[in-house]
Amino acid sequence: MDNRLKKLYKEWKNEENIAHIKGWDFSHIKNRYIEEDKLPWDFKALIKSHLTDEMSLLDMETGGGEFLLELQHPVSKTSAIEGYKPNVEFCKNKLLPLGIDFKEADGISILPFDDKQFDIVTNRHGDYTCLEVKRVLKANGLFLTQQVGAENDWELIKLLQPEITKVAFPNQYLDIRKKELEEKGFEIVDCGEVFQPIKFFDVGALVWFARIIEWEFVNFKVDTYLDNLYKAQEILERDGVIEGKIHRFYIAARKR
Repeated sequence: MDNRLKKLYKEWKNEENIAHIKGWDFSHIKNRYIEEDKLPWDFKALIKSHLTDEMSLLDMETGGGEFLLELQHPVSKTSAIEGYKPNVEFCKNKLLPLGIDFKEADGISILPFDDKQFDIVTNRHGDYTCLEVKRVLKANGLFLTQQVGAENDWELIKLLQPEITKVAFPNQYLDIRKKELEEKGFEIVDCGEVFQPIKFFDVGALVWFARIIEWEFVNFKVDTYLDNLYKAQEILERDGVIEGKIHRFYIAARKR
């Protein structure tokens, strides 16, 4: 291994070792990659177009509460859940002192709330079950979700881990999720789906990203996939960027 490759290897191992986040904070690779830049819809604006101050709001799988707090909804009318242990403690320290009703739960659990408690339930990139969302919504309440699609990062996964031949979440397509909601008693108010580029400007950022998104890049380690990282470096030096596609969709659904 020549000195240049040794230097790259050291950099990638460092990115692997420091790949930890609180909440959903990707600031470590800010300006080193582009993702979700200018989606055809603005999910925050969509929520705010329906949400008024007197409405009760539940944010499911809130991460670290970053997106929820951007909505600036009255805390006395705001609830949230999160099930990922490191994020749970983060939310307890961040959201509870603000007066937000935070509870530990994941999206596929029985939700720790009363029947017909919320006017709006939001879910950004989290799990959910249609019947539980329906249960906690008031009559004519709205469910607003933006989801990561089945083919998200697929080109990048195949680049680094070509032995992975099937997407991890094959039901994550707009048509499938719409049908599920309709069958469980929701009316689809609005929806959309998009495939658009995700770009990395250094391989170290991709290493960090792959370690964080562990449900897509399963068991990814620098030492195991070093040859493929060198291939990624060659692509970067040739094209100036390593590019894949993100897959996103959103649904606004009203409880019938």
